Amino acid sequence: MRTHGRPHSTRKALSLALAISLCCAGILVQRAAAADNDGGERRADKVSSDLRGHMAHGRVSVIIQLKSTASARLLTLLRRSGIRLRGQFTALGALALELPAPAIDELASLPEVESVSRDRELFSSGHVTATTGAEAVRRLPAVKGGAVSGVDGAGVGIAVLDSGVYSEHVALRDAAGRRRLAFAKDFTGENSAADPYGHGTHVASAAAGDDRFSGRAGAFAGLAPAASLVSLRVLDARGRGRVSWVLDALNWVKLNAQRYHVRVVNLSLGAPAIDSYKYDPLCKAVRSLVDAGLVVVAAAGNDGRLTGGKHGPDGTKAYGLIHAPGNEPSAITVGASNTFGTDDRRDDGVANFSSRGPTRAFWTDESGARHYDNLVKPDLVAPGNKLVYAEAVDNYLVTSHPQLHFNAHGADAAARRVMYLSGTSVSAPVVAGAAALLLQVNPRLTPNMVKMILMYTAQPLAGFNTLEQGAGQLNVEGAVRLAQRVRTDLSERTAVGAPLLSSAPPAAQSTVEGYSFGWGRGVTMNRGFVTGRELAERYQKVYGAGYLLGDGLEEGLDSQRVNPSLMSSGIMLGDGIVYSDSTEWGGESVFLPWGIMLGDGIVLGDQIILGDGIVYSDGIVYSDGIVLGDAAPRGDDTPHMR
Repeated sequence: MRTHGRPHSTRKALSLALAISLCCAGILVQRAAAADNDGGERRADKVSSDLRGHMAHGRVSVIIQLKSTASARLLTLLRRSGIRLRGQFTALGALALELPAPAIDELASLPEVESVSRDRELFSSGHVTATTGAEAVRRLPAVKGGAVSGVDGAGVGIAVLDSGVYSEHVALRDAAGRRRLAFAKDFTGENSAADPYGHGTHVASAAAGDDRFSGRAGAFAGLAPAASLVSLRVLDARGRGRVSWVLDALNWVKLNAQRYHVRVVNLSLGAPAIDSYKYDPLCKAVRSLVDAGLVVVAAAGNDGRLTGGKHGPDGTKAYGLIHAPGNEPSAITVGASNTFGTDDRRDDGVANFSSRGPTRAFWTDESGARHYDNLVKPDLVAPGNKLVYAEAVDNYLVTSHPQLHFNAHGADAAARRVMYLSGTSVSAPVVAGAAALLLQVNPRLTPNMVKMILMYTAQPLAGFNTLEQGAGQLNVEGAVRLAQRVRTDLSERTAVGAPLLSSAPPAAQSTVEGYSFGWGRGVTMNRGFVTGRELAERYQKVYGAGYLLGDGLEEGLDSQRVNPSLMSSGIMLGDGIVYSDSTEWGGESVFLPWGIMLGDGIVLGDQIILGDGIVYSDGIVYSDGIVLGDAAPRGDDTPHMR
């Protein structure tokens, strides 16, 4: 039989059936420790709440997630409903569809359909080498035994999902003038891998820019200046994207990471976190990549303060506005710190625009009660106020806002121009670059080990609570020293409590630009925060593939404790959400007790007034994206330079 002789509708149905079968084939069975979608929950509705509000419209664009093989009933329904396949993400078990609104409920009623959500719009969320401690480790041996020198990210690939990359910029080339952009692909439909918006080039150079060749002697270098880059364009010429575009790019990463040596994925973008991370398609995709061994770094968002007077007085602290996929527990979620333009870390604080936790996405049970995730986020903070990095030629941000161009004293050639941006979208690639350094010095680190090391060695910032800063501010100097000592023979068979390090623990103190400070020695874990030296000295089961760090805690309705089957003794649960006094975590004054964070989030309702702010659901978005959130934040420091 000749396929081309079939009617168009039949060919289309067969194509869709094939897509669904491939998609189902890509669904991975999660190990029991990570399969927390069940747990006795009875979710009232598979359809996301914001999609319900759009079902009156004729046709809608949705993301469906499948949990088992497609039935004949599903295939028949899709043929009958005149559905349009807009994207298939086989490695993630998801499809993007356009369909008539009346078909959504019938689609959701099928047992193999896990969830149906709206194909939401996304937006971009937003000297550093000296103040983070990256310069202090450049001359350390990058491979155990000293076979290679220079901690600069060499051999590690970073995938940047953003608005594209201007690959001709000198900061993105090596000493021989060769491009370090290993691959570029457009997922927006604009058929260009360039960066007309300007955000992606800046983000890429924050993670991996090398400015030694611009005549500025490294003034605007990124954290991992020898790492290779993969640019996956998911934001269009005006900085907007769709969930389906990001899923397409993440699907590509999962299938091609090994070919391009990608170990780190940076997501300086976000959408309102409405669905619980257990059902949100972006969060589930991130979890899939982390389980496959990739470190995923996400921006927290730039909604830390109310603006415009709509929801409260301007400047009021807002809690609960962490965006997706930053609300995914397996991601390293990064907030922004303000270094006030100096390398000295003593006066650093959390930037006022940086989004605060807890995460406020939710699921609704059969009685109509909402169950909020209430995860402790961000995980840590990194410099993110007026950072100077590469500028794409003729980009929209600078042409619309000329004040963003930074006069680099003679760097007028297009390939040498620099600009400044602020926001968690700049903080995130700083941490992504730091992750690349850790993986260079110890390629056997798992994503959870990378996350633990970055948090454990962070510097607690005095006067800020853990919903503002997580474990503290990024400390590359300490993180690299600890990563070098982690054993390379660890496996899933390693017993809980076995030695984690191959030699004596490093001193839990760093000196950066003349200032010495102790490490926080704390780690965020879902709705908790744990401390203790054994986090960095003993193997914990939760460091293995397929686990969340948060699996190390057992939770009740109003209490929690360390899980002895996954965590060793000597690890202590914190007293709640606490304020830092700049010393090692433990014994600080309590901002919120754990009982408020637990109880499925029913106690901590929306618009509850805390000691210094107001809690909102992340379904409310205050900023208007790049212009208020990144390009013109409410920070007041000078551009960062060495």
